[in-house]
Amino acid sequence: MDTSQRSAARVFGITYLVSLLIIMVAFSRFYAPYLVWENGEQTARQIVGHEHAIRIYLAGCFLHGIAMIVLLAALYVILRSVGRGLALFAAFLKLTYAVMWFLVLLEIFGALRVLAGAGSLHALGQNGLAALAGSLIDSGRDAYYVGLVFNGLASGVFAWVFLQSGYVPRVLAIWGVLSSAFEAFCGFIYLMHPAFGSALSPDWYELPSLSFELLLCFCLLVLGFGAPKVAALESTQLASKSI
Repeated sequence: MDTSQRSAARVFGITYLVSLLIIMVAFSRFYAPYLVWENGEQTARQIVGHEHAIRIYLAGCFLHGIAMIVLLAALYVILRSVGRGLALFAAFLKLTYAVMWFLVLLEIFGALRVLAGAGSLHALGQNGLAALAGSLIDSGRDAYYVGLVFNGLASGVFAWVFLQSGYVPRVLAIWGVLSSAFEAFCGFIYLMHPAFGSALSPDWYELPSLSFELLLCFCLLVLGFGAPKVAALESTQLASKSI
């Protein structure tokens, strides 16, 4: 385990916890009070007159999106010596999720612009503006769940490489693979069949993988790395050759 990997582990743990705190506060305080689930038009009506709060939420989302890029880079640095190809593939999947995240923000910015009713949009009237803004918000929600599939796949591949590395407890890495597969599966099924959200609330889709990521932060920041299997294997091979 070299210095760059240990530094990347600290960067991952600190960045993840800070970004999680930012997005939780931003969402619960500045967006959730106006959100009507699966009803973009009604959400648009709720946020009229609260543009300042929504923009604070978007600022938090932007910082969270930047943190995603930092996190994927940190994970790649940690795991590239174990499986460079898989780590790079997972980083690409995570980057795709980040792109979809920023698309969600653009859709909400577009909704705010529509609700302002500038120029010829004013002719649509309040109902027309709310309907158009709601359509943008709904499109943003679809983009988020497309990204969620990629995020689940990325986390699953990263967890698989952790499993091969021995850097974290084996049970944690296995949980990471399973919870990430669950997230990707739920995101895909929800996109194809939105009624799935009634059978299993979308609030549950990310909780298992969230628990994995929090435990991973704990391992990297507090417990440190375990003895990597790759290094152990190389030591065994060298010992056998010397004999």
